[in-house]
Amino acid sequence: MSTLQEQEPLRLAVVSAGTSDPSATRLLADRTAGRVMALAASHGTRVTASVIELREISADISTALVSQLITPKLRKAVTALGEADAIIAAAPVYKAGPSGLFTSFFQVLDNDLVIGKPVVLAATAGTARHALVADDQMRSQFAYLRTMTVPTALFAAPEDWGDPALNQRIDRAAFELILLMESGFARKIRDESWPSYQHEFGSAGGTETSIDLNTDLMRLATGGSAE
Repeated sequence: MSTLQEQEPLRLAVVSAGTSDPSATRLLADRTAGRVMALAASHGTRVTASVIELREISADISTALVSQLITPKLRKAVTALGEADAIIAAAPVYKAGPSGLFTSFFQVLDNDLVIGKPVVLAATAGTARHALVADDQMRSQFAYLRTMTVPTALFAAPEDWGDPALNQRIDRAAFELILLMESGFARKIRDESWPSYQHEFGSAGGTETSIDLNTDLMRLATGGSAE
């Protein structure tokens, strides 16, 4: 039986869209990542975490939005997401929705990069009135990206930080994420079901380079006729 030290660690990408330092959004993301790593270690699974601070690459995200240019800094973040076995995605709430910085980052990603990856959604706000933002708005965006979001979404308003119920929700979300990570769901999707998804040339971090020539569109493009 392999030991904790011998196993290849699972990789966790932590995306934080907090703009202040310190940031409540980063705090929630870090607390969740810490619980994921601790719970995994308790039953023999190693997890390593890499943090993507969106405020540090905000200019790079803007450049990608208007010119499709992926800078080296943004490429590093994209690579971390592509290699991750799971993601924690945390956003502050502005104007009753996740921040533009957060949504813009995921909008510049290609649609194939995070297919099947388990995701914990987390949001912070100055009032409990925004408690449904993660489920109502963030979950739909990640459904479009074809991720596997865990059932428990996280939300923290100022009064939640001293409430034991927040830690209980974090534990529940972390446990759900660990189960999906250990199942290898995203890897099995890529290994066994990847061709069944619609892909764009050059997507999935540049790894999707095959072209299906046996389609109506490609037959028309090469002078044939659609069936």
